[in-house]
Amino acid sequence: MDIKEKFERILSEVEKPARYCGGEWNTPDVKKPHRADMCFCFPELYEIGMSNLGVQILYDIVNKDDDFVAERCYAPGLDLAAKLKENNIPLLSLETRKPLKDFAVLGFSIGFELLYTNVLYMLDLAGIPFYASQRGEEYPILLAGGPCTVNPEPFADFFDVIVCGEGEEADINLLRAVADGKDKGLSKAEILQLVNGMEGIYVPSLHKDGETVKKAIVRDFENASFPSRPLVPNIEAVHDRAVVELYRGCGSGCRFCQAGFWYRPIRERSAQRCARLGMDMINSAGFGEMSLCSLSTGDYTHLEELENILVPFCDEKRVNLALPSLRISSFSSDMVRQSRRSSLTFAPEAGTQRLRNVINKNVTDEEIDNLAGAFEAGYDSIKLYFMLGLPTETDEDIAGIAEICKRLKGLYYLKRHKRGLNISVSCAVFIPKPCTPFQWEAQISFEEMLRRQSYLRGLLREIKGVTFSWHGAETSVLEAALARGDRRQSAVIERAYRLGARFDAWTEQFKWELWTQAFADCGLSVDDYIRERGTDEALPWDFIDTGVSKKYLLKERALGYKEITTKNCREGCNACGANKFGKCTIY
Repeated sequence: MDIKEKFERILSEVEKPARYCGGEWNTPDVKKPHRADMCFCFPELYEIGMSNLGVQILYDIVNKDDDFVAERCYAPGLDLAAKLKENNIPLLSLETRKPLKDFAVLGFSIGFELLYTNVLYMLDLAGIPFYASQRGEEYPILLAGGPCTVNPEPFADFFDVIVCGEGEEADINLLRAVADGKDKGLSKAEILQLVNGMEGIYVPSLHKDGETVKKAIVRDFENASFPSRPLVPNIEAVHDRAVVELYRGCGSGCRFCQAGFWYRPIRERSAQRCARLGMDMINSAGFGEMSLCSLSTGDYTHLEELENILVPFCDEKRVNLALPSLRISSFSSDMVRQSRRSSLTFAPEAGTQRLRNVINKNVTDEEIDNLAGAFEAGYDSIKLYFMLGLPTETDEDIAGIAEICKRLKGLYYLKRHKRGLNISVSCAVFIPKPCTPFQWEAQISFEEMLRRQSYLRGLLREIKGVTFSWHGAETSVLEAALARGDRRQSAVIERAYRLGARFDAWTEQFKWELWTQAFADCGLSVDDYIRERGTDEALPWDFIDTGVSKKYLLKERALGYKEITTKNCREGCNACGANKFGKCTIY
């Protein structure tokens, strides 16, 4: 019995076998003649991985190229992993049941620090050594990409190549170099020499001190390839809908937000292009919902024009048009009347005007009052996102979160003459992330996290119709430590995995004690990574040219401590430096 047959046999013995079947509607032809192949590996369960837009885009681009094919693999559930080990079956791709170690390139998308051990989990199941230095010619080139490449150092030792930035062009350039190298009989080391120095390409084994890696970026975003025939999941995905990416980057300049700075400059698609993509996805995949995606959808320059095109289409197709990621300051009641949702989501982030000024969240109390328009439009539920532990935060700022809830309750009563408003408050813990003005800040202590969460919970408990959820203190500490980590952490990640850490983003699987032991076993301390950094201190990610200058980030940090805001980029350029990567298309 061959591997494929053995694999098919064990599927009936695991939970949700449809996760591993492949053959989704709109699957491209991966059996076509090709010069090189790759497998996109997403280190999370199928339902989550199938919702990842970045992987969908790259998978579509590679398969549209005549010379290459791409397949997929998601992290298997623990039940299937045990069966694979028991039956001596390596981890296989979805499309053709090909062992991962037989591909030319394995590409891992790493979007979140708590996925690091799942990378090793998948490599272990695939029978592939963890460290690049341990892999010979018989193994594929391992590639990492995704948002965590803003600081790739904690996982750099595991990979041959890391794409820092956007992968649309970098991935194809890498595959072309691999194919050319194979045709010429080049070794893996020679191929790595070939790609080293390409835009966005970081080869850890060849990197020299003082060298800069320039972030990869898509300059012609209007015409950038986008999947108009997306895969339709075999089982319900976390986000089971058509997603239209309106633009990249963000002009808000929130001082804690990594994505807002990392994806600069702002590049928009036209309303006509976005509408065509959305309609093609609905027609080809039959989704019941279309989501307009960006870091702040309400800031999209052509939103009204786009809605005028899409609303009649969505009405005809009986498709829900969703507007996530709205900023309160860009909200209008006309906007939500066009979108048929039972609840709205906003992120004030802080409870007082003072603290919102510190973090440059340009939201005023008057704009919060403007949410009354949503109540007139028939909305009975609002989700509000805040952070605890922001720089300079006091208990008065925390109490302001409860005051916002009370004010919204009062506005709802004035507009609807009843008390039925449901408010969901969610609080994350501030994490000082690279490529932000707050990348030098300390994270509050574990004990202080628990105290502030308890204090807010008590205040909200007194307000009827308000539910409260919060991010775990232990995972917040770990995320901060890994986000600002260095090369020494590869040993910590491996040790944590060996001790049993995997699926760390899942509450029921996360084991804080394994990580504290792993840090201790490697002679490192979590506290060393969550402390305040000196502004003249060398940071592990300094070698990556993100476009946004360190001088600008330091200026923004200083303004934050003075409680002075910076205008939105859409009101005029703030000279952060990102325009050197390409023109910001909002001017």
